[in-house]
Amino acid sequence: MSLPRIAVDAMGGDHGVRVMVSGAALARRQHDKFKFLLVGDEERIKKALEDHPGMREASEILHCDDVVSGDEKPSRALRRAKTTSMGLAIQAVKDGSCGAAVSAGNTGALMAMSKLALRTMPGIDRPALAALLPTLEEHDVIMLDLGANTDCDARNLVQFAIMGAAYSRIVNKGRTPRVRLLNIGTESIKGTDDLQRAAQLLKDAEGLDMRFDGYVEADKINRGEVDVVVTDGFSGNIALKAIEGSARFVTDLLKSAFTSSLRSKIGFLVSRPATELLKHHLDPNNHNGGVFLGLNGVIVKSHGSANAHGVANAVAVTARLLEDDLTDRIAADLGKMGEEALSGNGTASAEPVNTK
Repeated sequence: MSLPRIAVDAMGGDHGVRVMVSGAALARRQHDKFKFLLVGDEERIKKALEDHPGMREASEILHCDDVVSGDEKPSRALRRAKTTSMGLAIQAVKDGSCGAAVSAGNTGALMAMSKLALRTMPGIDRPALAALLPTLEEHDVIMLDLGANTDCDARNLVQFAIMGAAYSRIVNKGRTPRVRLLNIGTESIKGTDDLQRAAQLLKDAEGLDMRFDGYVEADKINRGEVDVVVTDGFSGNIALKAIEGSARFVTDLLKSAFTSSLRSKIGFLVSRPATELLKHHLDPNNHNGGVFLGLNGVIVKSHGSANAHGVANAVAVTARLLEDDLTDRIAADLGKMGEEALSGNGTASAEPVNTK
């Protein structure tokens, strides 16, 4: 099966052209059907392609040397949407020359440009940023929103649950997802009015291909007991950073412990297979690729510090969403919800959190 081309913002992220091109090339070595539109400085892209001859026939270059900086305000970036590598990659999705876009650049700018160019799907007030996080089980957990909307009402949370469940069925190959709302406790009386109202709407919903299991606390996100965790972007971004920080803390602590003495070094050699497995499981590059759900098109956000392996994973996520028609799945599920949950204008904050 051939896929639509994937537009790659080659200038975004901490490492820019070299890593973005290397990541796309690695993804293509694993899946030779991928084709790309590489958007960025033509001379630098051509130089990067010299190390990946197999990418040349699968890639077209769209020259652009204007870049959205990591600390640029979304409102300012919007004014340069037609001249920046990020904006032109999104435009390629809008005009149909590409099926999806991947960028490791400024998250707020990417969200603002994507929403303006592609608009939200009917029945969706605001798009949400969703990502895969590791669990103790074989499957990952999807969490949203991770920073696109700092304040959400009950209707927004219901929409996020529907979109996250559709994404989960793709990732977990059709299994009915277990969906929970992030809360300060699992008791039904806990949480804000909006959380409790969202929970009631999801309990009352009929015909949705999901299993709503109530609330989940932050310490249970990675246990493998839930497939989709739904929250507002403010709480979600804090939870994500706490999880990432804890993972780095554990790996750094083990590294320090295993190098503290000769006995510790010997112990490291004995336990190395287990520690390598732990390192692999906690490496964010192995779970890279956040998705802006709710847009009329597929936009994937790679972590700004991702290496080539991480970028390759983001490209693979993008391809999977194209293969399984994510937007059509979400549209079908939205049609099963009543107007009470999905109509009206949302009240979420318009300024995204910086999730770089």
